Amino acid sequence: MPSLKVILSGGGTGGHIFPAIAIADALKEMNPDIEILFVGAQGRMEMEKVPASGYNIQGLWISGFQRTLSLKNLLFPFKVIQSLLDAKKIVKKFKPDAVIGTGGYASGPVLWVSSRMGIPCLIQEQNSYAGVTNKILGKKVKKVCVAFEGMETFFPKEKIVITGNPVREEVVQIGGKRDKAIEFFGLDTSKKTILVVGGSLGAKAINDSLLPHIKDISDSGLQIVWQTGKVSYDEIYSAAKKYENKGIKVHQFITKMDLAYAAADVVISRAGAIAVSEICLTEKPCILVPLPTAAEDHQTKNAEALARHDAAIIVKNSEAPEKLYDAVTSLLSNEAELNKFRTNIKAIGKPDSAKTIANEVLKMINI
Repeated sequence: MPSLKVILSGGGTGGHIFPAIAIADALKEMNPDIEILFVGAQGRMEMEKVPASGYNIQGLWISGFQRTLSLKNLLFPFKVIQSLLDAKKIVKKFKPDAVIGTGGYASGPVLWVSSRMGIPCLIQEQNSYAGVTNKILGKKVKKVCVAFEGMETFFPKEKIVITGNPVREEVVQIGGKRDKAIEFFGLDTSKKTILVVGGSLGAKAINDSLLPHIKDISDSGLQIVWQTGKVSYDEIYSAAKKYENKGIKVHQFITKMDLAYAAADVVISRAGAIAVSEICLTEKPCILVPLPTAAEDHQTKNAEALARHDAAIIVKNSEAPEKLYDAVTSLLSNEAELNKFRTNIKAIGKPDSAKTIANEVLKMINI
């Protein structure tokens, strides 16, 4: 196979960065000689995460358009023009055989100039509701790799390939790890386990809804592994400390997510694309509390995509204080429901997504 050059652009959040890194790793596995360059947005987390994964990255002076009145919006047109010019310089100098965009501020200028230069381009859209930039780029690129059905609403049908979302493999490989997980978190093998995750910052609505029920969870013979994030850790840890030996395990951040999933009987989570994909691949019954302020309300759309297949329960953010605790205890008491959700969510998960997308990239450039 001849030596290839590929640009990957995506960032702003882990939901854009980690899929891009997973695709890069898959391409490297298929062709160790491939040369990969990332393009991100200056000052965003990709400028740190990508080099830590062993890849080179260049930054563009680009940011999003604020949806509220902001002086920052005055700079937006200038940032777009400058980023288009800088992206063109980067692409001309690097001479990629293909360009991949996984979303985020920088991917727009990079894919726009690359497609106009006749370079084969591919979008990886994580969500079930496409963002504005990707909808525009979808008309220009050769292929669009998606995680959900029904995306022909946003993209030309002939360009769509259902691949699933690339996730970190070490997170979803949970087979045979339950005993190790129980020991790691100091849990009781005889009790059912709730896993609560709300992203690295935490989900305040989820945390606040469960906080009054710490004693109830303990008294009902359940246990919980609770990733609070930074937002609520001190408050929840103080309230839960005396119940730690009764199965209330509070963590600001969980590094061993594979063990957390392995221990879980039910997952309570936000509905970001990567979180949803991880839950599908670990085949866990889940209660999703979508973040209502996410762009284009995409978390609600992601949750609804699972609920349509009877593969998730949705609790609205505004209704979580009244409904979340009852929803999780009711589900855990119904073994038939748990089995139904396990079966239905398994059918949605798409393993080996990164390899599938990497194959699409190579096919796109006729390798």
